[in-house]
Amino acid sequence: MILHEDKILAVRIRTEEGEFLVLPGGGQNHGETLTDTVRREVLEELGLKVAPLALLYVREYVGKNHGMCRIHGHFHQVEAVFHCQCEDFSPIGAGQERDRRQVGFEWLPLANLADYPLSPKGLGGVIAKALKDGAATYLGDIH
Repeated sequence: MILHEDKILAVRIRTEEGEFLVLPGGGQNHGETLTDTVRREVLEELGLKVAPLALLYVREYVGKNHGMCRIHGHFHQVEAVFHCQCEDFSPIGAGQERDRRQVGFEWLPLANLADYPLSPKGLGGVIAKALKDGAATYLGDIH
């Protein structure tokens, strides 16, 4: 999660089921630490260099339990989401290895996250609590 001027940076995804927004990120490579994964994935997707600061939340996604079960039926992932700092936003959009369904990015006002198709639902409250309390939360299997 990259926060700048009370807005978070989200990646727009387009699938057969429609469009939605997610936080930047992706899969961890074997032998790679979580924070190294964050740095690499944000650089690949958006062209930005970030410094992971604190763990915000951990969530699981068990595809067979959710609306996209047609394409994610055998999919299970665990996400560790960090609050990241970015000093230079000038290269934004220059990512060289975007996800195949990635169609853009947008800045979303932190105070109005519920107004956007951001996945997982309720993310605004989770982020606000983490930033206030400084404690990471386990969200469980949510979409």
